Amino acid sequence: MEIKINEVTYSYTESGQGQTILLLHGFTGSKTTWGSLISKLVERNYHVIAIDLLGHGLTDSPISEERYRMEFAAKDLHDFLEQKQIDSVHLLGYSMGGRLALYFALAYPTKIRSLILESCTAGLQTENERLARIKQDNHLSSMILNEGIEAFVNYWENIPLFSTQKNLPSEQQQKIKQGRLNQSPIGLSNSLKGMGTGIQPSLWSDLKQFKKPTLLVCGEYDEKFCLIMGKMNEKLENSEISKIPQAGHAIHVEHSEKFATIVIGFLLKREKEEIS
Repeated sequence: MEIKINEVTYSYTESGQGQTILLLHGFTGSKTTWGSLISKLVERNYHVIAIDLLGHGLTDSPISEERYRMEFAAKDLHDFLEQKQIDSVHLLGYSMGGRLALYFALAYPTKIRSLILESCTAGLQTENERLARIKQDNHLSSMILNEGIEAFVNYWENIPLFSTQKNLPSEQQQKIKQGRLNQSPIGLSNSLKGMGTGIQPSLWSDLKQFKKPTLLVCGEYDEKFCLIMGKMNEKLENSEISKIPQAGHAIHVEHSEKFATIVIGFLLKREKEEIS
């Protein structure tokens, strides 16, 4: 399905009936990366929307890197829900999509029923960290445009963050790689420049203001993000954290069944709380 939001054509899938859960994928991902989670949520009577974010999948890849900034990407999501006449959602975001989900939740809290964040951060806290990350993201952005998408993907799939994915069946690894190769070079490049961790605003000081139920999910082997999310859990007023054994960064890919069970359990708990 397609919808035009603020001059950008977004691609999305929609299935099921019930309370809406909106899924936001990570960098180099797409709506298809949610795999069996969608069908499991539909079986549990949820209305599931998975959307290709700016510069990813079948959604447009604007030429202006400014267009990818968090405030514009979040406004697109808000206007998407308005056009669809959806009052509020359970919002689930992974990695880059998790950072966007958190930004959206803080900017539009009335649109949130609950928030689920997988392997993400609230941003970088010092200027030195931010400047170093911007430099790194700009370097990767140039690599995509100058050396080509294949060279970038070969580099990207071998960074330590994704080392645990080497244990996946070869067929699944190939499917993930093909998904990355199918991405738009300008879309990925501009995502790094406009929505990268370095350029995004730090959200740490805003966490204490957010009151909606929040689930933080990290993988045992992804020590850096478990540490970050542990600190986020301390600052959020109404949150819980789930650390998944023998999992890395992309839990929904590496342990899809376990991830679905945790997400559905959290959502059912929220429903019971709303009824009582």
